[in-house]
Amino acid sequence: MFIDNTLAFLYSLDSKEFLSYFWPFIFFDFLRYLLLDLLVVFVYFPKRFFSRQKRKFALTKLYQERPLVSVIVPGKNEGKHIPRLADSLKKQNYKNIEIIIVDDGSDDNTEIICRQLELTGNIDKFIRNDIRGGKASAANTALNYSNGKYIVHIDADSHLYYNSIETILVPFYMDSSVGAVGGDVRVANTEISLASKLQAIEYMKSISTGRTISSILGLLRIISGAHGAFRKDILNRLGGWDVGPGLDGDITLKIRKLGYRVVHEPHAICFTNVPVKFSKLAKQRFRWDRSMVRFRMRKHVDILLPSKNFSLRNFITSFDNLLFNVILNLKWWIYVIQLIFIPSAKENLEYIIFINYMLYFAVNIIEYFIACLLYEKTLMKNDLLLIPFLPLMPIYTGIFIRLVRSYAYLMELINKSSYNDQWNPWKVSKISKQEKM
Repeated sequence: MFIDNTLAFLYSLDSKEFLSYFWPFIFFDFLRYLLLDLLVVFVYFPKRFFSRQKRKFALTKLYQERPLVSVIVPGKNEGKHIPRLADSLKKQNYKNIEIIIVDDGSDDNTEIICRQLELTGNIDKFIRNDIRGGKASAANTALNYSNGKYIVHIDADSHLYYNSIETILVPFYMDSSVGAVGGDVRVANTEISLASKLQAIEYMKSISTGRTISSILGLLRIISGAHGAFRKDILNRLGGWDVGPGLDGDITLKIRKLGYRVVHEPHAICFTNVPVKFSKLAKQRFRWDRSMVRFRMRKHVDILLPSKNFSLRNFITSFDNLLFNVILNLKWWIYVIQLIFIPSAKENLEYIIFINYMLYFAVNIIEYFIACLLYEKTLMKNDLLLIPFLPLMPIYTGIFIRLVRSYAYLMELINKSSYNDQWNPWKVSKISKQEKM
């Protein structure tokens, strides 16, 4: 009966009414996400096919040169994950690597585990910071001890696919203007909880597909700290990572501002552990989303302003990010007000909500299968087992993630709350406040 009534309502709408009830989907989400995702099918795959010889030649150049690659791993209280990470690094196709792990004031058994790994030769250098300095400080410590031509930054709770190191280095040998390469990040602990399963689908769409598209368009704005490769000379020129949250997006924009390209390599695969409880996930995203305001709207606002070093591509990169994540996040609240207060919408609210749900559900199905195509030979059983959870994605991203994001933006705009985040050591927050003033 409800379905029949919904269809009757839908058939009764003229084009103007249909647009007035579903304008957020039609004008923004459909155009911005689904149509762009199709670039993977119509642009990325042909481009990948016709660049096979170029990639082969680049891989040959890599092995002819055999540069030392420094894998740096900053972490706190990640002792239980590090043996698997070290094992995955030792099994890499590309062998000329050094592994440097920095323990940033852990109070678990990280030091004991890493000392043993160092003794057995499974890692090359272990550095212990008794007093926590924050992730940027730990990464910079590792950078200072590194000897490689390239730096691969990996989170301590992650591990790599067997050919990830060589695959993430290939873009450097295909184009000398590439300054950093983002590796693909997939969820390692998918099977643990509902929260991890939904994040696995989200990562497939937003990282595997989303960043591949951004890379195609030249608009990639973040190299994930979980898996990213950098030219060491560029990192030295920048002085490493700045203190505070959002360091991944910050370093990426700084590299772009120097005039280098940043690209995403979806076949360089890293598996990372994600929060398994929605409460912890909310805290993580609250931290991530505040950095959007802090860095895009404050620290790197110069990208949006005319100057002698103005870059249209960098402008579009930041403007697109702000438009669709901050500014247009407000469109949903406008839309909610419209549904509540406009009589014709209020009378048919249940039908409008259901039709919206079905539209976003359909888009999620298409986006999921595009991501599966992108995975090609690396598609795993766990990825296919996520299909039954696709119906929950409109609720997860449309309600849960949006509420967290809206609250994060509001708190950062009003209170600049990232400068007092307990996730950062007090001295890091103090330095950040001084830089802000």
